[in-house]
Amino acid sequence: MFRLIALDLDGTLLDDNKVISNENIIIINKLIQQGYKIIIATGRGYFSAKNLIKGIGNNLTILANNGNIIRNTSDDKTIYSRFMDKDNIKEILVEGEKLHLNPIIHVDYYKDGFDMITEENKNNESIDKYISKYINRCKVVNKEALYDLDRVLTLVYPGDRKTINEFYCLIKEKYPDKYSSHILNNIQVAEAMFEIMNPLSNKWISIMEYCKSLGIESREVIAIGDDNNDLDMISNAGLGIAMKNGSILVKESADIITDLDNNKSGVASILKEILDC
Repeated sequence: MFRLIALDLDGTLLDDNKVISNENIIIINKLIQQGYKIIIATGRGYFSAKNLIKGIGNNLTILANNGNIIRNTSDDKTIYSRFMDKDNIKEILVEGEKLHLNPIIHVDYYKDGFDMITEENKNNESIDKYISKYINRCKVVNKEALYDLDRVLTLVYPGDRKTINEFYCLIKEKYPDKYSSHILNNIQVAEAMFEIMNPLSNKWISIMEYCKSLGIESREVIAIGDDNNDLDMISNAGLGIAMKNGSILVKESADIITDLDNNKSGVASILKEILDC
């Protein structure tokens, strides 16, 4: 018996226009009425995620920034948060500069009106695309200020696939087990994107910590996603589902692959089939 459904947003619940289809909204609201616990597990920040899921219930839990912060949409209160160490942030920033990569830094200043920080005077098309819809939630600072940030949830580096892969391998080799990280490939702002977090952070860890508070076991969880930051939750959930448009690694780790992609309400289709609703 399943009790909780964890849903990724981009490439999963959202179509390529960043909209949730009516079919997906209808089936999710129906499942909520039937007593299923629905959580949104996304790499996005909380503000962005909350704005994208309007129309689904009014009391949803969002595991934002790959689970580094958890809030409930009814009151925006923080249920759980995990930040990066300040010295580690500087270490990563220095390594990125060597490859001429610029970060988007996700922080927890939701009530202060901003969620992201970037460096001033950087002409970077990928970063501009990334923050374009939420530019008012982005704070621009000088390079020195980047080294002194706190409440940092995630460091995000968009770029070309070759450079991002090089950066990923460098961090893994030079700092083994010091960070939790992954490369996203199913994105629109760049060829690839590297996300770096606290070593104890990923979506699945946060899902299980949340489930523990509800008395829900891993075998009672359905997880649906499409990209490599969904890998842990899909591999470990009672039922792990990869989207048809998912990455190779996610598909290889899933119990089921949807017949329909994110542009054809693949989430609604597979949930109706599995849960007979």
